Amino acid sequence: MAVLKTKDIKNMTKQEKENKLKELQLELIKKNVPANKSNKIKAKEIKKAIARILTLNKT
Repeated sequence: MAVLKTKDIKNMTKQEKENKLKELQLELIKKNVPANKSNKIKAKEIKKAIARILTLNKT
């Protein structure tokens, strides 16, 4: 999972943002099942990406 940059999100269409958001949410659920240190770090990155998408959807 690559980190989503703000400029990448701004270049996405509304449909692409919605699809990416659903994809990230499913990935977050999968990462939270096994609780080890590397998954927690990846989960944190996914949460940040979800927050960026939601924030930029409002603008």
